[in-house]
Amino acid sequence: MEKLIVEAKVPEKKDNSGKVTRKQFGPVQITVQTGSTAAESIQMFGDKAVKSNADANWVVTLQSNIRSRLIKGENAAQIQATLGTAKMGVAVKGAKVDPVQAYLALFASASPEKQKEMLRELQTKATK
Repeated sequence: MEKLIVEAKVPEKKDNSGKVTRKQFGPVQITVQTGSTAAESIQMFGDKAVKSNADANWVVTLQSNIRSRLIKGENAAQIQATLGTAKMGVAVKGAKVDPVQAYLALFASASPEKQKEMLRELQTKATK
């Protein structure tokens, strides 16, 4: 068993004009007991609680990874290819993406108008 120190605060909030609409609260620090290993945590809190907490944390990690990949311009198929085999607790490395397959996935997920535009671009490039 070991002690876990957790600190949190509610940050100050300002409106668009810069006026403080909520002052900062905290920080406050608490100390709780936790397991020194996953097995000890399961013994202390139960299998369901530890699994639920682990999955909740993993969801947040995956959501963050999805958001950053969306910002980089990846589509759902590319993100699935990269994160679909992710393992909890293991950093995700950039998957090698076949550019042809990535373009085909982008084409398949595009609107009919966008597909026509993509075909025109390809035809223009092919005739140069």
